Amino acid sequence: MTKGPVQLDVGVSYGLPRKGLPAATSFRKWAAAAARGRIRKADLAIRLVDEKEGRALNHHYRGKDYATNVLSFPADLPDGVDLPLLGDLVICAPVVAREAREQGKDLAAHYAHLTVHGVLHLLGLDHEDEREAEAMEQLEREILAGLGLPDPY
Repeated sequence: MTKGPVQLDVGVSYGLPRKGLPAATSFRKWAAAAARGRIRKADLAIRLVDEKEGRALNHHYRGKDYATNVLSFPADLPDGVDLPLLGDLVICAPVVAREAREQGKDLAAHYAHLTVHGVLHLLGLDHEDEREAEAMEQLEREILAGLGLPDPY
C-alpha cells in the first residue's frame, strides 16, 4: 500500500455514441478509487466500445468469440523504459447495459464496478482461484462502498 494521493491520468475514449453512457469524469473517479493506496502515479486509457469491436478484441486477444463486459490490458514495457503506464481497459457498453438490466443493477453502479474490477486487474490482482476471487471481490466491495455504491455481488 502506498500513502498519499494518487496521480492518475485517465484518457477516456468512446467508440460509439455517448448517449446514455457515463461521463469521462465518472470513469476517472472510479479508476482513482481503485488505484488509491495501491499506486502513486499512473496513466491508463479506458475505451468504451460497441459489441462488434468488443467481440473482435476478445477474439483476437483471448480466443473467445463473443463480446465481454471488460477487458484489461496491462502495460508491458520493455526493460529500461520507466513510464507510469498502467494499461488499457476496454468496456463493451451493450454488454454492460444488458447485464445491468438482466441483474437488476443500476447502470452507473455496474459501470463503476467494472471499472474498479478492470483497474484492479491492471494492478495485478486476479481471480483465477477461489481464494483470489474472494479477496478481489471483498476489495471491490470496499472500494465501491467508499464511493457510496452497493455490493455488486
